[in-house]
Amino acid sequence: MNNHINPKYKSSLQKRKSLSTKNLLQRLINGDKVALSQSITLIESEQKKHQKLVDKLITSSLPHSGQSIRIGITGVPGVGKSTFIEAFGKMLIRKGKRIAVLAVDPTSSVSKGSILGDKTRMQSLVNEKNAFIRPTASGSSLGGVARKTRENIILCEAAGYDVILVETVGVGQSETAVHSMTDFFLLLKLAGAGDELQGIKRGIIEMADVILINKADGENQKAAKQAQMEFKRALHLYPEKQSKWAPKVKCVSSLNNDGIGKVWDMIESYKNKTIENGFFHQNRFEQQKFWLYDSLNQKLKQNFYDNPKLKSKLKTYLTQIEKQEISSFKAADELYKYYLDLLNAK
Repeated sequence: MNNHINPKYKSSLQKRKSLSTKNLLQRLINGDKVALSQSITLIESEQKKHQKLVDKLITSSLPHSGQSIRIGITGVPGVGKSTFIEAFGKMLIRKGKRIAVLAVDPTSSVSKGSILGDKTRMQSLVNEKNAFIRPTASGSSLGGVARKTRENIILCEAAGYDVILVETVGVGQSETAVHSMTDFFLLLKLAGAGDELQGIKRGIIEMADVILINKADGENQKAAKQAQMEFKRALHLYPEKQSKWAPKVKCVSSLNNDGIGKVWDMIESYKNKTIENGFFHQNRFEQQKFWLYDSLNQKLKQNFYDNPKLKSKLKTYLTQIEKQEISSFKAADELYKYYLDLLNAK
């Protein structure tokens, strides 16, 4: 079909494409939302031809990043994360902040589809000039957190967003992954739904810097106060955090904008305290180390399973395991030895 395109017009299209690639970073630094969306699309692309451009884009963006406060937000489905983020985001914009929301939607393990409905749920915030909302399918990555969310944070910071909100799907180990890429971890809870007792048992409480009892309005206010007391008692059972920050428990109503401003006050207090005691920057360095090792593990794993000889050998061992001729553990040892032999033979 391209053969029917006027050669002059075709040359013009190629030139424009080349120019758009060349000036993408400059547009990004200038705060162009379209450039930011295009950059994130490249980051999330699975096409190998985009990888060199992505690497260059991230490396060039690094000197312009790191100036934001990164906030992880989690909670079970139905706790009101989107409503809270919209109220919280609009409040920050009124304070002169530019906010980016990286909302990770769950991907179906059956159809591989994702709803990506956060923009629909945040109808008011999405229209704000100083807000950027990017829903991303979680795929099969760690804990439901999109594999490229870490890089997307860097892009948003390079584009001038000074508050980055990373919303998790609220299931599985997504909280652990988000905790490893944010500065402040905010946990939303419900009262009167049995959620408070379940929450006390879960390790997520240990990660939280603040616990917010959401929907503390109307007839639910009494139950919210009760849940707040229970969580406060539970927090005394946990050891002191490395940050030296004592986690808080507050009641909020996202619907009525009640208590939302105090949340930002706490985050600012946390940032000031942890910068002063050195934890803030040390924590970011430790996170970079974590993602270095994680990226290496992913590449080693990919290299292992993409090897055609190993694929063939793996099928042979799977057949032997099915026939109960070899144990899974012995097969793994043999496969690893075979992999080392292949590397040494190069």
